Amino acid sequence: MTLKVLAVGSGGGHWTQLMRLLPALEQHDTALVSTMDQGVKGRFYRVLDANQREKWAMLKMMAQILLVVLRERPHVVISTGAAPGYMALRFGRLFGARTIWVDSFANVDQLSMAGRLAGPHADLWLTQWAHLAKPGGPEFIGAVL
Repeated sequence: MTLKVLAVGSGGGHWTQLMRLLPALEQHDTALVSTMDQGVKGRFYRVLDANQREKWAMLKMMAQILLVVLRERPHVVISTGAAPGYMALRFGRLFGARTIWVDSFANVDQLSMAGRLAGPHADLWLTQWAHLAKPGGPEFIGAVL
């Protein structure tokens, strides 16, 4: 069965990690979302980069993500972070999608803030560091970098 997948990663390391996961999604109908124009082929959506200190930008980004989720109607939302991925996960789940959060490889000592927020709402919550795994999540099954 081919699934509709929405794969979301902010620019920089989040995007690099998401690109490392794409081969696992090849057999599915995948749309990509990022905060930077990534020059990818296929369905790609660029959304505003925002954080908790930028309230208006955050609201605009949330609206953009909501529109993408409504347009795509994904079966699965997967994200490597950060804020756009968190919002895509929340909106995706609201509309019945299964959700996967892969916390950033850069967060060695503790989970990212977005990861801590997203984890309890993810169907599969992963960390890339074995020492950060714990019962109830996140799980460690390896690193993508």
